[in-house]
Amino acid sequence: MHQTQPLSFDGVLAGLKAAGEETRLRILALLAHSELTVKDLTAILGQSQPRISRHLKLLVEAGLVGRNPEGAWVFYRLSDEDSVGQLAQHLLGLVDDADPLPARDRERLTMVKRHQAAAAEEYFAANAADWDTIRALHVADDAVEKAVLEAVGSRPFESLLDLGTGTGRMLELLAPLYNRGVGVDTSTDMLAVARAKLGRAGIGHAQIRLGDIRNLPFARDTYDLVTIHQVLHFLDDPERAIAEAARVLRPGGRLLVVDFARHDLEFLRVEHAHRRLGIGGRAMAKWVAGAELDLVDERELSGSGDETRLTVSLWLARDRRVAMADRDSAGSLEVA
Repeated sequence: MHQTQPLSFDGVLAGLKAAGEETRLRILALLAHSELTVKDLTAILGQSQPRISRHLKLLVEAGLVGRNPEGAWVFYRLSDEDSVGQLAQHLLGLVDDADPLPARDRERLTMVKRHQAAAAEEYFAANAADWDTIRALHVADDAVEKAVLEAVGSRPFESLLDLGTGTGRMLELLAPLYNRGVGVDTSTDMLAVARAKLGRAGIGHAQIRLGDIRNLPFARDTYDLVTIHQVLHFLDDPERAIAEAARVLRPGGRLLVVDFARHDLEFLRVEHAHRRLGIGGRAMAKWVAGAELDLVDERELSGSGDETRLTVSLWLARDRRVAMADRDSAGSLEVA
């Protein structure tokens, strides 16, 4: 865990001034539960769009709130910056959850989320046939997820980045282990599905962002674990995604990749936009080494006795810059 840097006197003062107004404090309380748009906040708080926008502008300028553009929308969230975000969390921790005003706001938030979930489910149902076709070709999802949990281990960690998050399943599966999670995807429709699923599961410590996994909007050395689940076969240049994942890993951080092993089902390329017919172990080893990661676990999952099913491969790699303190305390490199 990294230590939070203290705020300057002016930074604390700016944060307190920004939060010290009724509507802005209500906005902060709502953003502690979910990423929201101006439209969402207008519906919940019953105030005009220009007024909500002005309040958000002040909160963003003070660093208490971050903004994520996503197509025609902008999603707002509590700040990712540890020090300022901690100030916001501390202020909200002083508010009684049973207070009638924030309690009513949360009720309206629940109603807004229900409408969003209904829209997301409609999209999911319309596209479920494609996903079901692929799912029927490989080992059961629960077996794959069991292998993922075994590879990651049970030790809690600070931050997770899920690349090509899709429906947000990795964020949901690993939610008990991380303190802060982010899912990135290029599809706004899939992001809507992921938001709805995470909201329904009560996972408030994960957020969703629109972005290209080959050009991530994150600084170097940011995440403890990066996952890439069933994504690389859609890419012309998967090695670039691996390199970007390695760039944002903290020293000693881990990269978990799950994808199909090499196969010859050409219809997946023609009908389901697969650019690659699976990922070979030799190619993965080359990409991982080129990104200055060490491959520490590799396994294959296939249907028992069923040669018609695709094999799912799992690779776990670790950043080579392992902290000396970890080596001293563990005596050796721990994989999980």
